[in-house]
Amino acid sequence: MGDCAAPVAAIVGTSNDARSLADVKPRITDESVEKSRIWKLTEINEPSQCRTLRLPDSLTAMRVSRLIYTNSGVAILALASNAVHKLWKWPRSDRNSTWKATTSVAPQLWQPSSGILMTNDISDTDPEEAVPCFALSKNDSYVMSASGGKISLFNMMTFKTMTTFMPPPPPATFLAFHPQDNNIIAIGMDDSSIQIYNVRVDEVKTKLKGHQKRITGLAFSHTLNVLVSSGADSQLCVWSTDGWEKQTSKFLQIPNGRAASPHAETRVQFHQDQIHLLVVHESQIAIFEAPKLECLKQWVPREASGPITHATFSCDSQMIYVSFEDGGVGVLTASSLRLRCRIIPAAYLPPNPSLRVYPLVIAAHPSDPNQFALGLTDGGVQIFEPLESEGKWGTSPPAENGAGPSTTSGATGSEAPQR
Repeated sequence: MGDCAAPVAAIVGTSNDARSLADVKPRITDESVEKSRIWKLTEINEPSQCRTLRLPDSLTAMRVSRLIYTNSGVAILALASNAVHKLWKWPRSDRNSTWKATTSVAPQLWQPSSGILMTNDISDTDPEEAVPCFALSKNDSYVMSASGGKISLFNMMTFKTMTTFMPPPPPATFLAFHPQDNNIIAIGMDDSSIQIYNVRVDEVKTKLKGHQKRITGLAFSHTLNVLVSSGADSQLCVWSTDGWEKQTSKFLQIPNGRAASPHAETRVQFHQDQIHLLVVHESQIAIFEAPKLECLKQWVPREASGPITHATFSCDSQMIYVSFEDGGVGVLTASSLRLRCRIIPAAYLPPNPSLRVYPLVIAAHPSDPNQFALGLTDGGVQIFEPLESEGKWGTSPPAENGAGPSTTSGATGSEAPQR
């Protein structure tokens, strides 16, 4: 079992010794009390309260399954459920001298002069049933991608298919480049194995077995020399990248009263420090410490917002952007896992009662910590920035007294230990 259920904490006084409530006399000038009185969760309810842009699209609108900014921050790449990739590039102009992605200038849906589309092999699989996945090389030159069929390696400049490999079964369900060697890739498979594959020699170097269901997430730490994997079995495993042996594993603890769906994906992403690990599941956000997989904090959203669909660190790892099945987006302070800003669907979606649109994926800009993008069920990609007058998404709630593992509730962002 995971170890994220918080202990039932004693009431902690201002000097951090446990006393009963009656013993704690309020100090009139207590700054933290003053701050907590004036702090308010930022709610964004209408389009005028943030800067947002839906990217122009002339191709068939199919739901966006995967979404990423290029490492340079000048383009966004989406993989739609029909196995077609879309690339938007921002033009350099007086209004955008950096070329970087921005809400103030619309990008172009880019295609090479040949007119070819980057389309994944779909073999005999129904692309709607497939688990799409892709990974981008560090220099943005290549994208490796799969939509239920063979894995394709595309040239990002020409969109040409350089090579295809690993015909199913089993299909690939997650892809990650090795941080030190672009020729080595970790491939999570539908049969629960992980293949360590060398593209240059077209050879599987080793096969890792430890999960019971398909692989849904892979993350390398170049500081710890480990690969962390996550699966549809709600399990996390840590593998040494030196000899590829398994170091430890742990199951996520699903919050009381929240049955996980059999298709629930668990995703993993390393913090900038390469030690702390963001773990995303439809029922929770958690922070673990690698390599021992000690659970430090867990955040459970309000039931009203529906399951979490995706989450990601901001580029500086100070915030976590979370998308929900009700169409809302939350911004958490990463260090405390407390909600600082909530964006409701009306702030970016036109009202259409007959069409339920919500984000499936969320991507963070690689150099602007306050910009993120959503990939939507209606095929749209929408990017967000706070108002220039605000400069950021809300403010961080005041720190709680006390330390140690905690569970925080999404309803209030307050400490709510699970029993």
